[in-house]
Amino acid sequence: MDFIVSLAGYVIPFVVVLTIIVFVHELGHYWVARRCGVRVEVFSIGFGPELFGWNDKHDTRWKISAIPLGGYVKFFGDADAASSADSSAVAAMSPAERKVSFHHQRLRNRMAIVAAGPVANFIFAIFIYAALFSLIGQPFTPPVVGDVVSGSAAEASGLRPGDRILSADGTRIQRFEELRSYVALRAETPIALTVLRDNSEIALTVVPSRVDVADGMGGTQRVGQIGIRTTGIDFVRHDPATAVVQAVRETWLVVANTFTYLGRIIEGRESGDQLSGPLGIAKMSGDVAKNGWLGLVSLMATLSVAIGLINLFPVPMLDGGHLLFYGIEAVRGRPLGERAQEYGFRIGFALVMSLFLFATWNDLNRLPIFNFLAGLFS
Repeated sequence: MDFIVSLAGYVIPFVVVLTIIVFVHELGHYWVARRCGVRVEVFSIGFGPELFGWNDKHDTRWKISAIPLGGYVKFFGDADAASSADSSAVAAMSPAERKVSFHHQRLRNRMAIVAAGPVANFIFAIFIYAALFSLIGQPFTPPVVGDVVSGSAAEASGLRPGDRILSADGTRIQRFEELRSYVALRAETPIALTVLRDNSEIALTVVPSRVDVADGMGGTQRVGQIGIRTTGIDFVRHDPATAVVQAVRETWLVVANTFTYLGRIIEGRESGDQLSGPLGIAKMSGDVAKNGWLGLVSLMATLSVAIGLINLFPVPMLDGGHLLFYGIEAVRGRPLGERAQEYGFRIGFALVMSLFLFATWNDLNRLPIFNFLAGLFS
């Protein structure tokens, strides 16, 4: 019984968070499609067999499906949940059916409908951040060095207590929290700092050390640290306008950090073993939920940005893949052939599944019980 209760403490927050994010994403597609006059046949949260659902006055089937790891909107004329065209059905449509078919929409309408899902995720994240920053407050610790750890990278660079860090590699630093995330992604990479000391700006170079820190799953995560401490964490409540500005900035920082990490993987400076899959996100959701709903809401905003961004990657099967095909169509003046699109979707499916399995393998490797069992057979 204790195991079931403990498991529910992870599964329930994960399902709630993912369901809300997926709903927002698919609602973006749905809302713009309806504005363009497209008939929406299915709005599904989850994949697989339907658990329950209902039809609205527009004859859209809203349903909850058994596998809560995504969702989809199926438009009139789609052959499947990935919005592939049913060629024979599309060709046989009457003029009235063509008017409400997704695949007979003008190119700009199709692009707007596809892009609306990721855009909705970004807007949702900005809304959450703005609400938190206005009602609760934003972590806003001044980027002032309180203490320098002996023997650290900060000491080697010449940083001193009282220094105010103005920028890192030309990127403006408003808060200590921004500096920490910037440094964490750049282990063993020189960072050019601009520091305010005694009312004068000076230039320093610091090389963050690679440090293992607990990842919350019984394993460790390798991040960069320079070895400075502050006097504590401050929270600042903003007026609504400032909160929105800071929310947009926070959303952009999540996007920038994601690209930085992926770029360092491609360059060979980082390994991909820090990527998390469903198990890792579930563990994170459960751990955060134990400390209160505020942390879970903040995590939801971060995951919403991540899902919106991933969906914009130019991989067939994802929204970005569709946009890539539409971009090619705009240049060529006609769509890609059916065979080219079919092969594209097959490659995209293989890439998505490979990434899913790789991230899940990473999650399993972080679990103590998995490491224990692996040790028995090694």
